[in-house]
Amino acid sequence: MHLPRRLLQASLLASSGVLFCAAAQPAAMTAVNPFAQPSSLPYQLPPFDRIRDADYRPAFIDGMSAQRLEIDAIAHNPQGATFANTIVAIERSGLLLNRVTTAFFNLNDSNGDDEMLKIETEMAPLLSAHDDAIHLDAALFARIDVLYAQRAQLSLDPESLQLLERYHTEFVRAGAQLSDGDKTRLRDFNQQLSTLTTQFRQNVLKASRAAAVVVEHQSELQGLPAAQIAAAADAAAARGLPGKWLIALQNTTMQPALSLLQDRALRRRIFEASAARAIGDGSDNTHVIAQIVRLRAERARLLGYPNHAAYVLQDETAGNPQAVDRMLAQVAGPALQEAQRRAAQLQQLIDAQAAAGHRASFKLQAWDWEFYSDQLRKANYDFDAAQVRPYFELNRVLQDGVFYVAQQLYGLTFKERHDLPVYQKDVRVFEVFDADGSPLALFLVDFYARDNKQGGAWMNNYVTQSRLLGLKPVVSNNLNIPQPPAGAPTLLTFDEVTAMFHEFGHALHGMLSNVQFPLLSGTNVPRDFVEYPSQFNEMWAREPAVLAHFARHYQSGEPLPQALLHKVVAAQNFDEGYRTIEYLAAASIDQSWHRIDAARAPQADRVMQFESTALNQHGLGYGPVPPRYHSPYFLHIFGGGYSAGYYAYMWSEVLARDTGAWLHQHGGLTRANGDYLRARILARGRSEDPQQMFEEFYGGAPDIGPLLDYRGLRATP
Repeated sequence: MHLPRRLLQASLLASSGVLFCAAAQPAAMTAVNPFAQPSSLPYQLPPFDRIRDADYRPAFIDGMSAQRLEIDAIAHNPQGATFANTIVAIERSGLLLNRVTTAFFNLNDSNGDDEMLKIETEMAPLLSAHDDAIHLDAALFARIDVLYAQRAQLSLDPESLQLLERYHTEFVRAGAQLSDGDKTRLRDFNQQLSTLTTQFRQNVLKASRAAAVVVEHQSELQGLPAAQIAAAADAAAARGLPGKWLIALQNTTMQPALSLLQDRALRRRIFEASAARAIGDGSDNTHVIAQIVRLRAERARLLGYPNHAAYVLQDETAGNPQAVDRMLAQVAGPALQEAQRRAAQLQQLIDAQAAAGHRASFKLQAWDWEFYSDQLRKANYDFDAAQVRPYFELNRVLQDGVFYVAQQLYGLTFKERHDLPVYQKDVRVFEVFDADGSPLALFLVDFYARDNKQGGAWMNNYVTQSRLLGLKPVVSNNLNIPQPPAGAPTLLTFDEVTAMFHEFGHALHGMLSNVQFPLLSGTNVPRDFVEYPSQFNEMWAREPAVLAHFARHYQSGEPLPQALLHKVVAAQNFDEGYRTIEYLAAASIDQSWHRIDAARAPQADRVMQFESTALNQHGLGYGPVPPRYHSPYFLHIFGGGYSAGYYAYMWSEVLARDTGAWLHQHGGLTRANGDYLRARILARGRSEDPQQMFEEFYGGAPDIGPLLDYRGLRATP
């Protein structure tokens, strides 16, 4: 997942005209505040060792005030509008605000505390007003509008023309052409939404922590490896529960332990705790969802769109909801057929074990699927996940897998830096060098789960590449891998291996960026394009030659036996129907929420019924396969930037699988292929229309066939 913050330098989180009461203002920022000046560390890495919670508020306030002055000077410049004194000037503004905003939100996601949550709550409406003060500034928009009307006569290079067009589009979409009265209403909607989405994120964090399952007796944990049992004991002890075991919850509905635990009652407890998060408790999000959906619908109508989905999709590669429906429908039928076929096989396995006297007979439920599917996978391919985990040690996967592919394709090399500050002891920093040995970027990795860390996996920028500002990228990857006991190796599931490759694809998109302007840099592309490089990069996790390079036993160093390697690769499409349907179910929930008008927005007590109805209407209300996220903890759409955009993973995967097919047709893992992909896609950010960039690279329009092949769904009987 990629969750970029919409900063002015990277996407116009602009400055504020909001008035602050003197009594409410924090003390002015002092010269020793770590945000007062650009960081003196390599690549302007934030000085994590110097940042304190008390530094954020004054830096936010001073940053907004400073940028307001900069924007006012641009808007009221007595000279006529030029590309340099208007568009480039905006790109150069707000550097202080950008520094504090980037550091704060990235750290709040990965290593937050109670004080930072308070600051986020306080700053969210101010930053929203701050954004509106830029986009709704009539004088500033008038200058942009004049330049846009004259663009054919300005003799701009292609990237500069793209920048001008993006500014005009974003201002119009933000309400710059509304009447003064409607601008006032829009400001109110935006401030309410900023507060509500902040509340949603914080509720998910609290609810996920509170819903962790406490196990009283070790016998209930039969099936878990000893290392995971020890880690659960450590987690319980850290919560003040010695002599017990704690199963922490990841962000998705299904939890990793469900494939291993033999105790069906415990599996059900874990599943139900996960699925019921943030519903009707102290962190209830149903009330928040009801308000968010209504406000988004009202805002879309104010801006001239029938609903929020239509508003969002107009500026995506897809263009409109109908295009999304057509793409998802091409996959849904084969995937559901495959999932139902698998469910019948699992039920047969359950019934056979009951007939043999091993267990009582029961009807397959969601909390049973992964446990019995793992047995079926083992029977079909003669191996299970526990058998291969010793071959997926984290550091070897990183060095000999993730970094190895980057070296083979792009000529990159990585040197770990131990002399730079980090915000948490487990974080690692690597300096990245280009093929010619020149410094390229810094890459931070934060792999382990913590109670104060957002769930899931994501990439973010601490510094966004820009030739205009002379900035090289600093990017981070975050995962939530359970921390092993002290001294024990970190052995990964294959899903975690794939997640490492996926997030590193986002990192490459940021690190290989080579554009002039921050707004167009790296991952600042449409949502349904931003997942393309990551979806492409994850394919290397299952590439036989790459697997053979990193899959080695953590103790002996022996490679994964060839026969077992073939089974691992062959098994990758096992249960693809299930994985596809759980994703499509979540995507349909997202589209359904954002295609209604305000009058149809349900009250809080009807939120879950609305979700259930939506799933049934899309033919995806299939009990054994729950959606990847239920609405109350669906961070992508109610707490992140993927509202009406969760379909983007599948849309992007079409491009990714086309790219994979193209590479295999042209020699596979070679520098020539990597350099071509880099030059045509990864280095270019949004300096050109993304769809046009892809078609120039691929030699034609996207084709869904390679995706169906990759998922094993094209020829489902």
